[in-house]
Amino acid sequence: MKPVQSSSSQYLLYFAWLVAVVATLGSLYFSEVLGYVPCELCWYQRIFMYPLSIILGIAAYHGERTIKKYVLPLSIIGGIISLYHYMVQKVPGFEEIKPCTNGVPCNVDYIDWLGFITIPFLALIAFVLITVSLLFVKQAEKEEDQELEQGLEQE
Repeated sequence: MKPVQSSSSQYLLYFAWLVAVVATLGSLYFSEVLGYVPCELCWYQRIFMYPLSIILGIAAYHGERTIKKYVLPLSIIGGIISLYHYMVQKVPGFEEIKPCTNGVPCNVDYIDWLGFITIPFLALIAFVLITVSLLFVKQAEKEEDQELEQGLEQE
């Protein structure tokens, strides 16, 4: 028997999936349409984001709330890489660290909207939104369980 799925946790799964798909398509747009060559750290971020668009899509379609234990490590590690990459671009002390030795340097700002929004910043926001959404799925599960218990007690 399939467990009852609360609407809020279902929406949160779909939201996390939508964020992952937009981030994946956005990175492909920047590289394939605009011609921005990804640096080494960008590739690592892609490695952690691209599977999320598939895994979260399947989980949202099937209402799998237990997917958190597989998705959270990907989104948290990807977020850490994005934060580090953003700091390499924007914090002067980190600029001296050169993680990208071959190809495109990691401190290149292909975009710099409003003086602080760069591609690693956009990736960081996506990873944070996915992580927070999945943490809220757990909260929605607890609320659903409490409502279910109260409903059984009333019967």
